[in-house]
This record gives sequence, structure tokens and C-alpha cells, in this order.
Amino acid sequence: MTPMEEIAKLADVPVLIEVEIGRPMLKLGDILALEEGSVVALPRSAGENIDIRVGGALVCYGEVIVMENSVGVRITSFRGE
Repeated sequence: MTPMEEIAKLADVPVLIEVEIGRPMLKLGDILALEEGSVVALPRSAGENIDIRVGGALVCYGEVIVMENSVGVRITSFRGE
């Protein structure tokens, strides 16, 4: 039996996936000044890989893409590759 066949019975278990675009550091005064329409700069550049975590563990990287009227993430590589 292959490893994929061994875990097949877990295929329907929901798992939280987190896509992390950035963690900016702001001063409290700057946070209090935020209002609707404010822009918070992120430490990542356009086209740079973003982190994708499953169950809190970093498993792969991706890039933000626009799909019709929504935003998605394209997986670009898995951790360790």
C-alpha cells in the first residue's frame, strides 16, 4: 500500500490553511489613526513568495493571483524542495 493510499481515509478531514502575506509592525498611534480606506504597507514585494501554513506548520510557498473577481494563491514550491 502506498503512503497516499494509507492516508486516503483522512481525505475528508478539514484542515485550517493560512496564507500569510505579511506581518507589519506599527506603532500604537498609527493603529489608532487607521480608518476605512487606510493602507497598511506590507514587507513583501509584488511577485515575492508568500508563506502557506497547514495546521500552523509552514508547508509551501505561493504567489497571490487574481481569478476573475476574487483573489487566490498559486503554489510555487513546497518547503524543502
